Amino acid sequence: MIKIDHLYKEYGEGESSLRALEDVSLRVETGEIFGVVGASGAGKSTLIRCVNLLERPTSGTVSVNGQEITSLPEKDLRLVRQKIGMIFQHFNLLSSRTVAENVGFPLEIAGVEKPQRQQKVEELLSLVGLSDKANAYPTQLSGGQKQRVGIARALANDPIVLLSDEATSALDPQNTAAILNLLKDLNHRLGLTILLITHEMEVVKQVCDSVAVLQQGRVIEQGRLEELISSPESTLTGAFFPIGEAVPIQVGAKRVAITFIGAAADQPVLSSLVRRFDVDVNIIGGSIQTVAGKRIGRLQVELTGRQIPQALDELKRLGLRVEVY
Repeated sequence: MIKIDHLYKEYGEGESSLRALEDVSLRVETGEIFGVVGASGAGKSTLIRCVNLLERPTSGTVSVNGQEITSLPEKDLRLVRQKIGMIFQHFNLLSSRTVAENVGFPLEIAGVEKPQRQQKVEELLSLVGLSDKANAYPTQLSGGQKQRVGIARALANDPIVLLSDEATSALDPQNTAAILNLLKDLNHRLGLTILLITHEMEVVKQVCDSVAVLQQGRVIEQGRLEELISSPESTLTGAFFPIGEAVPIQVGAKRVAITFIGAAADQPVLSSLVRRFDVDVNIIGGSIQTVAGKRIGRLQVELTGRQIPQALDELKRLGLRVEVY
């Protein structure tokens, strides 16, 4: 659905130039919610603005729904942009227009007749739960309500892709949760492909199917979220499952990280292991998280006993990810 190949973005020229993106390549599959996470200044906003060419990349290509758009003339690009909705961190609403007029603005620009425009606006406001705010002005709305207006406006032209630029960072936790639930609902109900950028791991945890980590303009890792956080090498693993204070390892023991996904996270795997094999299990640390609707647990344990290899084989047979370190 979204294909980014070897994207570079530089500002300025010569020795004073600043490279914001360096050789970025991403694949966002149809119908998924793909998150780009990174610290402030990592290049996240530049990347998402390059996807709809609000920023022209220095080099590289962007394709949406199989169409390479970086080489399109401005006239053709305007038509493509109608199918790429975007929601912004600071809402970008027109203060002199009502909620209904803000939502209908893209349709007005597209030349949609007033009766059809009004009908579409009513549908969109119902979709985002703001039917009773049609005649209100942005100054009369809460932050969460303003962002719902921004989402409705982004959906006005029935986009196939929705871009989200730090859409929840200006909101309190309650409104953040509500907006994320709305995005998940729109993703499922409309089949929207959503590319969102954020610096908040909680956002990634709640809604993303896949994720890329951006650091100083480069992608340092990307993939399905559950696969990344179950790998000890991933930078996300430490963020979701921080390791506590180091404990000296016993002589003859094996220190093991075990990742449980889905139903296995709630099963008494370790007690069964102790009963079946001649091993003792000492839990060093761990936790269980709900990530994109799935229960994922990660434990750091220390195994001692005569049948450690057999115990580890049994854990792997059960479909658990096991890393000895």
